[in-house]
Amino acid sequence: MQKMQKMQKLYAPSQLAELLKVSTTTLRRYEDLGLIPDVPRTESGRRGYAELHRQAFQTIRALLKAGSIPLAYETMRLLKQGRGGQALWGVNRQQADIQAEKERVESLLVWIRSAESDPPERADRKKGRTIGEAAELAGVRPSAIRHWEKEGLIASERNPANGYRLFSNRQLRRILVISSLRQSVYSIDNMKKLLDELDGRQLSSVETSFELALEKLNGQLERQFQAIAELMAYRKQLIKASLE
Repeated sequence: MQKMQKMQKLYAPSQLAELLKVSTTTLRRYEDLGLIPDVPRTESGRRGYAELHRQAFQTIRALLKAGSIPLAYETMRLLKQGRGGQALWGVNRQQADIQAEKERVESLLVWIRSAESDPPERADRKKGRTIGEAAELAGVRPSAIRHWEKEGLIASERNPANGYRLFSNRQLRRILVISSLRQSVYSIDNMKKLLDELDGRQLSSVETSFELALEKLNGQLERQFQAIAELMAYRKQLIKASLE
C-alpha cells in the first residue's frame, strides 16, 4: 500500500475538502472516528490523502445521504476491517426496509381510497387496540404514539379493567396515516388538517400527501443505489490496495 501511495498524487486536506464540498474539520472527524484507511504523512509531516481516501470520503458522504448515520459509520468501519461481505448485508437490510415501507404506504393508500371502515392488516372489529398492538401495526415504537397523543393528533380511551390505553379503529387509522406521512408532513397543524379530512372522507389532500411520501421513498431509493455504487468502487480499491 505504501508503494501505491508513493506513486499516486496526494491531496492536501484543503484540496480534498474543496473537492468534496466539506470542511477540513469534517475530514478530520471521519478520520478520528476510524472510518477511513490510515492516512500517510508527507515529508513535512502533513497529511497526504491518496485516491483511496478520496473514494472513502465520497462513500461516507453518499451513505449519509442514503440512510442513517449509525449505518453509514458501521459500514465504513466494516469495510476498513476487511469485512466487506458483512458491510454489504447491512446495506441490503436498508434496501429491504425501504421496500417494506413502500409496500406499507401503497397498501394504506389503497385502503384509504377504498373507503373501508377498518385498517387493512386487521379487520376483527375489536373494541380497541392496545398501544403495543397499534405500534406493531404502524411499525413505530409506543413512545411515538404517546408523543402524537400529547400533540393532540390522536386520542385514546382507557380500559376500565386495567387503565391501559385503547385505540379505536378511527384512532388507529390516524396512527397509520401519521406513521406513513411523518417524514413528509412536517407541520403539526398540517397533519391535524389531513387527519380531519381523513375523518370527513375529504381525501384529495390525503391522497396527495401519500403520493408525495411515495415520491420521497423513490428519492431515497435512488440515493441508496448511488451510495452502493460508491461503496462498490471503494471496496474494489480496498481489495486492490491490499494486494499491492
